[in-house]
Amino acid sequence: MRVEAEFTTEPFHGEGEPPEHATAALEAAREAGLECDFGPLGTSVRGEREAVLATLAAVVAAGLDHGADQITFQVRVEGHSAPRRTANGLEGLLAEVAEELGGDLRTLDRQGKQRAVRLLEERGAFDYRKSAEIVAGALGVTRFTVYNYLNRERE
Repeated sequence: MRVEAEFTTEPFHGEGEPPEHATAALEAAREAGLECDFGPLGTSVRGEREAVLATLAAVVAAGLDHGADQITFQVRVEGHSAPRRTANGLEGLLAEVAEELGGDLRTLDRQGKQRAVRLLEERGAFDYRKSAEIVAGALGVTRFTVYNYLNRERE
């Protein structure tokens, strides 16, 4: 049986190169021979169940050894992921927040953009597939910045 694991290492460091804990966790998965899709804010790995499960401990160790203070996982049987929302509903939330905040989200100052992210999170916007990318585009910032704003709210 093949499985897929998605993991995110934290803290997020904002724009620029991915944090060392993220790249170290990726390298642990690659060394195990898993199929990997790396993003600066999350990584997906796929392979046979035993190989993926055995590798997760190495991923955690590598992340923690290189500065991660939290690692979040989601593991599922490949091809059996839970249905995700589509971006159509997200567009409605973006329009709603833009109207509430007075117009184009791109023109907001930093504090306004942070407020927009907080409102979107409260309304479930980040439950949508590829939401960070879509929100970043609407705000005129990078995904790293969106995750920074989200991370800041949780502190």
